[in-house]
Parts: sequence; C-alpha cells; structure tokens
Amino acid sequence: MFLRISISQQTLSLWGKAEDLEPLQTYAVSTALNGVGARKNSGQTPLGRHLIRAKIGEGQPLNAVFVGRRPTGEIYSDALARQYPQRDWILTRILWLSGLEKGVNRLGEVDTMQRYIYIHGTPDTEPMGWPKSHGCVRMRNADLLKLFDQVSVGTEVVLLK
Repeated sequence: MFLRISISQQTLSLWGKAEDLEPLQTYAVSTALNGVGARKNSGQTPLGRHLIRAKIGEGQPLNAVFVGRRPTGEIYSDALARQYPQRDWILTRILWLSGLEKGVNRLGEVDTMQRYIYIHGTPDTEPMGWPKSHGCVRMRNADLLKLFDQVSVGTEVVLLK
C-alpha cells in the first residue's frame, strides 16, 4: 500500500501496488493555502517522498480534538468553534509524516516531521478540493477513519504537484 497526494487535484489516493492501473480509493483533501514548499514556518505543503512516521488517535471518537498530538478530551462542535475561533482544528486521527529525501523534505530547514506535517481530520464545515490548510493535508473525518485503518506506520506517501 502507498498514498499519492496530488496538490493540483487536491486528492489523496490509496494504492495497493505501484503497477495497479487504478487506486483502491480516492479522497478529496485540502493542502496549504500558501502552496507548496518545505521550509520551516512557510505554511506550505512539502513535496516528495514521505512515510507515515506515526499513527495517532486510534480508539478516539469521531471529531476528537487534538492539540500537540494529544487528545484534549473535547469533541468538536459549533459551540467549541465559537469559543476558540483561532484554533487550527486537528480532529479524529493524525497520520504524522516524515520526509525521505535529504535536503528536500528531511533534515535541516526542510524537515517535514519537525514541521509537524500531518494528514488529519478537520471540521466538516471546512471546504475540501482547494488549498486552505496551514501546511498539513486535511481530510473529512469519516474518510480519515477509513484510511487510518488501511495504512500502517511506514506506509509510503508521495506528494506531487
């Protein structure tokens, strides 16, 4: 299994094998509003080969809120959103990415893992299909639940323009 994320199409596809002609599943996503790039503090989505370094949130309920990769005990709601209007909501599950290409997305000023780049859930009110995140790859919570169970730590993730 591997994942392919297309920035131009704003999709994430789950593939069984490289030689497969069609993906097993394709989901709409939202990548960075600031476009593509790997520099720290850029707010951009990094390109290239990555792997899933950690899977976080197994067993948490749908819309569980995470801060610093830890569940807060909160469940996202409109009321909670009004209470914390500036929060960048990370919900349901986290797939933490780590770059595989030195100088491109690994080590130094371009390290994906040190930038805390994730595939994560987001409020259902957030649009999918166009860039709006702060660098991460946002997904619908229900889609992320399905994907989370199909991938493992070490699954390759390729981010393409």
